[in-house]
Amino acid sequence: MLNISPGRIDSKIVLEKYKSFDLLGRKSVSSVLIKLIAVFAVISILAMFLPWTQNIRSKGYVTTMSPDDRPQTVQAVIGGKIENWYVVEGQRVSKGDTIMHISEVKEEYLDPAILARTDSQIQAKSGSKDAYASKAVNLQEQYQALVQGLEVKLAQNDIKMKQNQLKFQSDSIDLVAAELKFQQAQNQLDRMQQMYDSGLKSLTDLESKSLTLQEANAKVVSLKNKLLTWSNERLNLQANVNAIKNDYRNKIAKSQSDRQSALSLQYNSEADINKLQSQYNSYEVRQDNYFIKSPVDGIITKAIRSGIGEIIKAGEDLVSIMPTDYELAVEMYVNPQDVPLLEVGEGVMVQFDGWPAIVFSGWPENSYGTFAGKVFAIDFFISKNGKYRVMVAPDESEKAWPKEVRIGGGANTITLLKDVSVGYELWRQLNGFPPDYYKKKERVDVKTKAPLRKVK
Repeated sequence: MLNISPGRIDSKIVLEKYKSFDLLGRKSVSSVLIKLIAVFAVISILAMFLPWTQNIRSKGYVTTMSPDDRPQTVQAVIGGKIENWYVVEGQRVSKGDTIMHISEVKEEYLDPAILARTDSQIQAKSGSKDAYASKAVNLQEQYQALVQGLEVKLAQNDIKMKQNQLKFQSDSIDLVAAELKFQQAQNQLDRMQQMYDSGLKSLTDLESKSLTLQEANAKVVSLKNKLLTWSNERLNLQANVNAIKNDYRNKIAKSQSDRQSALSLQYNSEADINKLQSQYNSYEVRQDNYFIKSPVDGIITKAIRSGIGEIIKAGEDLVSIMPTDYELAVEMYVNPQDVPLLEVGEGVMVQFDGWPAIVFSGWPENSYGTFAGKVFAIDFFISKNGKYRVMVAPDESEKAWPKEVRIGGGANTITLLKDVSVGYELWRQLNGFPPDYYKKKERVDVKTKAPLRKVK
């Protein structure tokens, strides 16, 4: 009753007659409850001083450490038509095993003897190149012979000029002697004429002297004609020098022109050979690509194209394959504000989806079903989901990760940070503060000599 009505009736009721009013009047407290509350309070206070490992929790996915160990697809390098399949889904294959065989569909490659014909063209061009090379060598020898011939001709002409000079000098001396004889004969004839006029000599003697004078005059004229002949011959020999040079220059120029033409044809043949060789190699590689082979040791997971006789395009996915030899890793995504707290070598606890586990994030040593890892790469660019990707590798010093874990499976990760008390952690959580930033003591890996990071 609230005792708010003006008409009171409490004086008219005898409370002792009713047991309920008697129980409501009792205010005793159980001693057991008091003890339990006290024990709980003491335990709670003591628990505040227990150690707690700060951590960053995030989700991730199972992947591989090396990109070439991840699931991949096999593409067709060239277009073609599917002729045969040599594998089935789920089959284990080795590197280089044939997956399928395709045939040619392009018109320019349909000739079955295209390699043999291209090789014949290469051989023919090689013979042509050798012929032009031999012609160039012969023309070079001809050029050298012409150069030597020019030198010989000029030398011969020079010798003739020297001989002409000697003859000219000799005949000049003879001409001087002949002129002296002519003058002497003239003097003798004049004296003989005086003596004939005086009657001292006969007419016969006079005619004899006159004949001697005429002979001396003839000798002088003959020698003068010879000197003129030698002079003309010397002029001809001098002019012959230019004629010889011009003649041989034309021959040498023609020889060099023919040689350059031969070399040009030789180089053209070499270019054609290289082009044909490139075509031959392309044809050979293309025929090798008729057989689609496995790039790695793995398992065929899915046939993307199927059937016989289907036309496929170059670069089209044919089958997906999962490598069998790989090293597991986990890619996890953390918030941007937590990235400064992470470093390479950071300790991480990993709990895989489908793997039974009991996780105590603050007491990692008491967790069950978790596996140890360490950070080995942190992205410098944010992902599309607004977080940074962090790669985690197995910690070789701890228990090995289970082999049953499949690529692409989910994983919950706990990055271990500083050890603090439970009370401090509750206070931090209630105030919304981030985990404490802390420094790590550097140590060196014995094998790689690289610095390692260890939490204090």
